[in-house]
Amino acid sequence: MRISEIFYSVQGEGTLVGVPSVFVRTSGCNLRCRWCDTMYASWKPEGENATVEEVLEEVVRHPAKHVVLTGGEPMVANGIHELAAALHSAGKHITIETAGTVLPDGIACDLASLSPKLSNSTPETGEIHDKWIDQHEARRLQPDVLAAWVELYSFQLKFVVREAGDIEEIEELIASIGSSISSDRVLLMPEGTESEVLQARTDLVVELCQKKGYRFCPRLHIELFGNTRGT
Repeated sequence: MRISEIFYSVQGEGTLVGVPSVFVRTSGCNLRCRWCDTMYASWKPEGENATVEEVLEEVVRHPAKHVVLTGGEPMVANGIHELAAALHSAGKHITIETAGTVLPDGIACDLASLSPKLSNSTPETGEIHDKWIDQHEARRLQPDVLAAWVELYSFQLKFVVREAGDIEEIEELIASIGSSISSDRVLLMPEGTESEVLQARTDLVVELCQKKGYRFCPRLHIELFGNTRGT
C-alpha cells in the first residue's frame, strides 16, 4: 500500500482527543474536498509503497496502544484489511478515520470515526477542480454505507461546520442513515487550518452544539502544532 506518513502524536479530534496515538496515513482518496488539509494524500497524493509487515514494524516502535488509520481515505488503500488485522493481532486499538463511502466488509476496527462530507466540501469551479465536482458530489454521501458502519462498530459521526446552515444538512443526513443515533455520538467541528479561523467559527459551533445537544469537537493538533505534517 502507498503510505504518505507514519507518525506518533496525540489524537487531535473526536472522543479520544489527547490520547497518544500512532497515525498511519495512507495516500489516495476517492473524494476531493474543497478545504482538504492533507492535499499530499488526496489532491496530490505522495508517498512510498510499504508492506503490511513494514508498516507494523514502524507502528510497534512507538509506546502507544492506539493506532489511527487515516488518509486521504484509508478504506480505498490496497491491503487495508490485512493491515487492520495485523494491528488487531498485535493488540492495538484501531480507529479508522473515513468519510464513510466504502463498506467496512468486516475490517478490524475499534472506533469508526465517520466524517461524512457536506456540500461545503464540494470543489469550487476552476480548471483543476472541474473534473472532480461531479465525482465528488456523486460519492460524498452514502447513507447505506454509513448505516453499515453504524450498525457494526462503535462509532462517532464527525461533521465539519463552516456556517449555521450546515446543521440542516447534518440532521437530514443523520435521519437518512435510518438508525437511532444518540446525540453524544455526533460531533461538530469548526472548519479551518489556522487557529484564528478556528476561533472565529468556534462560537457558532458551540452554539449549535448547545442548541442540538451535540458534542463540540476541537482541533487540538492545530492549536498545539499548527497545520503541519507529522502532528
